[in-house]
Amino acid sequence: MLEVHLIIRGALAEAVHRGLVSRNVALAAHAPRLRSIPKVEPETWNTQQLQAFLAAAAGHRLFPALWVLAATGMRRSELLGLRWKDIDLDAGAIKLNRGLVSVGYELHESRGKTANARRRIELDPTTIDVLTSWKLWQHAERTALGSPVPDRVFTDCSGDAVYPDKLTQTFDRIVRRVDVPVIRLHDLRHTHATLLIDAGVPVKVVSERLGHATATFTIETYQHVLPSMQTHAVDVVATLMTPVEANRLKNRKKPT
Repeated sequence: MLEVHLIIRGALAEAVHRGLVSRNVALAAHAPRLRSIPKVEPETWNTQQLQAFLAAAAGHRLFPALWVLAATGMRRSELLGLRWKDIDLDAGAIKLNRGLVSVGYELHESRGKTANARRRIELDPTTIDVLTSWKLWQHAERTALGSPVPDRVFTDCSGDAVYPDKLTQTFDRIVRRVDVPVIRLHDLRHTHATLLIDAGVPVKVVSERLGHATATFTIETYQHVLPSMQTHAVDVVATLMTPVEANRLKNRKKPT
């Protein structure tokens, strides 16, 4: 209803400006309150489901891209915008400072939405191996074809950038072949965050990896994961509230 009110108010304001009416009566009406959009928990996989998907994706040309997406929590645009100069395989880190988007099926490079989107993501040893192997394969492929080795990390058979929709379609096809819940490609990002938080990684660290503006936004987005961490908090409270002597007697070994 708020949207309707704004449209009518804007139309009447234009009518006043043109002299068609003498006053904007919509200004005297109380604007409807904006209804909050109910929060929907992101769809995610557990560890076993993620591993099953990656096993099914192994051997596909875009497997390295899907692996890196799951291992870093990057956005699709950030992944496809990567260039080899952005990756330090020796240091095991990726420096994100651009994205690749499709507008009218034309590819354009873009900068991150916020300063936090331009960030450094550290890599685990397996992901470094995946990227190293892919780099060697890409180099051998282009050399065998007598073509220049591209500076872009993920390319198609022609050495050109991968279109975002192609990556999404590949992901969807593989998911349908695996006995896992059907999720979106973007939900790999949610899966990455959820598994880290559930494993006890500090929310601030997860927020930095995802490039969120604030850790508060990360908490609000993944608050459905946080309650499972209260069990440890309860144990800590119990220890703090129990007298020292009672703890000593409780932990004393019984005589044999």
